[in-house]
Amino acid sequence: MMVSTLLLCTLIGLSSSHILPDVPTHFEDTSYWMKSGQENLRKILSLHDNENQARNIIIFIGDGMGMTSVTAGRIFQGQKKGGSGEEYKLNFEQFPNTGLSKTYNVDKQVPDSAATATAMFSGVKCRYKVIGLDSKAIFEHCDKTVNKRSRLSTIAEWAQVAGKDTGFVTTARVTHATPAALYAHVNSRNWECDTEIPNDQKDCTKDIARQLVEDAPGSNFKVIMGGGAQPMGTINRQIDTDVCIRNDSLNITDLWQKKNPQGKFVANTGELMNLDIGSASNILGIFAPNHLPYHAVRDVSEKGSPSLANMTLQAIRMLRRNKNGFFLMVESGRIDMAHHSNYAKHALHEVGALEEAVQVALDQVNVEETLIIVTADHSHAFTMNGYPERGNDILGLANKPGDVAYETLAYTNGPGFIYHRINDTSLQGPNNTWRSVADDPNRGDPWYRNFAGFYIEDETHGGEDVPVYAVELHCSRRCLRRLPPKLAFPLR
Repeated sequence: MMVSTLLLCTLIGLSSSHILPDVPTHFEDTSYWMKSGQENLRKILSLHDNENQARNIIIFIGDGMGMTSVTAGRIFQGQKKGGSGEEYKLNFEQFPNTGLSKTYNVDKQVPDSAATATAMFSGVKCRYKVIGLDSKAIFEHCDKTVNKRSRLSTIAEWAQVAGKDTGFVTTARVTHATPAALYAHVNSRNWECDTEIPNDQKDCTKDIARQLVEDAPGSNFKVIMGGGAQPMGTINRQIDTDVCIRNDSLNITDLWQKKNPQGKFVANTGELMNLDIGSASNILGIFAPNHLPYHAVRDVSEKGSPSLANMTLQAIRMLRRNKNGFFLMVESGRIDMAHHSNYAKHALHEVGALEEAVQVALDQVNVEETLIIVTADHSHAFTMNGYPERGNDILGLANKPGDVAYETLAYTNGPGFIYHRINDTSLQGPNNTWRSVADDPNRGDPWYRNFAGFYIEDETHGGEDVPVYAVELHCSRRCLRRLPPKLAFPLR
């Protein structure tokens, strides 16, 4: 028995959460790992079943946050805090319950966010790029009879029936695939505006923006925050060419205001953070024509766009007024978009922004009556490779001494291929095919594209299982006291 316990302590110790300085190998001896294992074992043995029904539910989704993103994001955050990085744990990694989720669609090995979000919020898998309809519904082919039979109910509807207040915040457009799966039922995730629906199908369905405000459950949301002023008609001119603009003269924001005369519309950080929550019946925040800016480069003034933590804080303050509890979905949507562009540094900053938002939730609610889940909808073609030394910059080089330099973080495919490939045949030779990453002055820039092994315009998703972290069940008061302390970051 003692041998078994000692082995368990040793294995558990491998996942120690201690923050260590720089490269700590000189004192990580047998004694260190035995003590670490014993501490983790005591924590596990302190857990017990919590058989209470959760009053509140908060689902955090790191869009595209597969295991490589979690691991690299963990090291990135740990190194920012002065440690070597590997030993750090993101706050949600310290949740007492973990698992894995399969992400495939009914018709795809590697999924998209519309179908995976539909599965997460309804419990039913569907077709690639379809939202809120089961597998009978066909992508980009609307049939009223089929859609009526295919319509799925979601956790947002279930919460509203139970008398809870509901809402969502996202760094993507409020009409984008993940949030849309909470409220919309549409044959294509692209139908965010009236202009995106084919003319021969306009009589079959409403665009996603209209469904958000005109139809339940979206029309009953107490909180809606994110980007997407163009598809919402808040802006009636084409500011961002990467997103649709309406052609029906509808200002969906005005429609929302008419339906919610006591509701408050906010358009920047100052308006959001200075809002008198007690005087508002609802909040609609639209902070950008398209998606919100990346966390690392956003304008932190009151005139800029809020952080995910800002939005999460104000959303919880609004929703927790309901004595029956609430449901909130929080999406860090730009992890995914950074990966699609091979912007590894931006992606890791977005993981950090998600951690900040999770910390806000931990600080604002009673965890004993709140189920908090952190997960991802899918992974990416993103890898952590090579043999870098302990404590090596996660955005640094991974090669052994004397080998050709390459980076720890790379992509299987994407636009980074073109950046790194030397296309001038007069310069090429057996060892002169690729740009030298060791000498590249742009590597510190957040817009730097990491290497990709095959060119496509947008890097693809990955198909492996994604992690799920949860806190509420099996968590004693002693366990709760061991949850991460408050993070020192400004809510600007």
